[in-house]
Parts: sequence; structure tokens; C-alpha cells
Amino acid sequence: MSGTRILILTTFKTDEYVTRALRAGVSGFLGKGVGPAEFLAAIRTVAAGDMVLSPLATHTVVTRYLAASGLDRPHATLREMDNLTPREKEVLLCAAEGLTNDEIAERLYVSPFTVRTFVQRIMYKLGAHHRAQLVALAYRSGFARLPQGPPARPINGGRGP
Repeated sequence: MSGTRILILTTFKTDEYVTRALRAGVSGFLGKGVGPAEFLAAIRTVAAGDMVLSPLATHTVVTRYLAASGLDRPHATLREMDNLTPREKEVLLCAAEGLTNDEIAERLYVSPFTVRTFVQRIMYKLGAHHRAQLVALAYRSGFARLPQGPPARPINGGRGP
């Protein structure tokens, strides 16, 4: 069905589930521990055509992307990151944290539409084809850094399976 988007809400938190879901074309991946407001924001984000990943899913994507080899991936350097405006850099760092457009908008005191425009502009400047690739580029270039230790917010909200 064209235009259908899928948002997965799950207790599974393994790298393999996240990777398989993304390869299957899902638009979002959240742990069942998300609150109602975050869940509704994710639904709206996915319905608008954007992707939503929990912090753990973002960590998984970035880690796998950095470990994978291949010449078909775009590469960005810190020098290319210097071509971004200060606001674009802020938006990119927020996206690298796994924040949704609505969360970025709230943090930076702009509208979600403005954030979406920034994300699209950043993707164009860096040659990324989708948001997950953009986030991976931020980490690969060294612009963003993986936190030490486990992700700050577990995908299932810290609850057991």
C-alpha cells in the first residue's frame, strides 16, 4: 500500500530486531516504555513522512553503520560539517541524540516545520538520503560522539521484557 508508514512499539531491544525492522522499511522504532505524549509525537512525525528512532535504536543504527564497510555510503568530514550554519549544527546534534522533529523544535524554540526544513537542508549539504544516514554521518565524521557506556534511555523504558 503506497504511503503506508509503520511505527513499531516493542519490548525487544536487540540490535538484530532494530536492524531487521529498519531494513524492512519501518518509519519508526520505539520501546513500549514511551509516554503517551512521546508516542503521539512519534505517530505525528511518522505520518508527516519523517523517521523516529528511540535513542537505543539510533545507537544501534550508528554503531552498525560505522562498523559496516562499503563505498556506496556518503562520507562527510569535519571540514564539510563546517559548511553547516550554527543552527544546522544544533539541529544535527539533536538529531544525533535521537530526538524527533517535535522534540528538537521544543528544545530550540522553533516550529517542527522549521526543524524539518533544517534537516532536509543538512541532508542535501551532506549528501544523505535519509535521516538515519544523516545521523550516522554525524558520528562517522566525529562531529557527534557516541556516549560512553549504555544508551541513556533504554528502548523499553528500563523495564524487563
